[in-house]
Amino acid sequence: MAPTAPAKKKKTDFDPRKFLATIGSGRKVVAFPKKQTIFAQGDPADAVFYIQEGKVRLSVVSKNGKEATLGILSGGQFFGEGSLAGQSRRMGSATAMTECELLRIEKKAMMLALHREHEFSDLFVAYLLERNIRYEEDLVDQLFNSSEKRLARLLLLLARFGKDGVPEAVIPKISQETLAEMIGTTRSRVSFFMNRFRELGFLDYGEKGLQVHSSLLNIVLHD
Repeated sequence: MAPTAPAKKKKTDFDPRKFLATIGSGRKVVAFPKKQTIFAQGDPADAVFYIQEGKVRLSVVSKNGKEATLGILSGGQFFGEGSLAGQSRRMGSATAMTECELLRIEKKAMMLALHREHEFSDLFVAYLLERNIRYEEDLVDQLFNSSEKRLARLLLLLARFGKDGVPEAVIPKISQETLAEMIGTTRSRVSFFMNRFRELGFLDYGEKGLQVHSSLLNIVLHD
């Protein structure tokens, strides 16, 4: 008798956006135009944000004024969660990279929502764990990989390759200075590698942004 195939894990159809629309007071939809500050470093940490549409850049500025990009987030992701862990002031800034539609959830309302709905709580914890894994991978990437590989990996992450669904067609315009900040190299090196990637057919420039092809994986996987 042939062995029975293991049952596939059923994917949850829980929709956090629909659930968050039902939690009552303490939440509101807010819109931000491109380049507008959502919150600044040092502002009160009193809410969590859920991205419904758009892209958000997280950054931090050192005491001597040097700015670093911590990450770029897309639809379906949270940010500002430090407020739930006792953070009284924002440790960094959040800026709209594109036109954004966000759901702003006050700290108290978010805590109540997490206690009220276990599926939402599980989803939120899974998201935080995924973010933590990403930070660990970024550290390993920074320590052991070349700047060329780091840039290729960053571009693939921004295009969301490896995520569920179809990768995004384009990455909204992002400066080479920002890319250099994120991978720890110089703008001239980023410019060199971007031109090389384009010549090899791994990416294309368009009016709306940068199109990344799956063939760019060859750079990441090549030893």
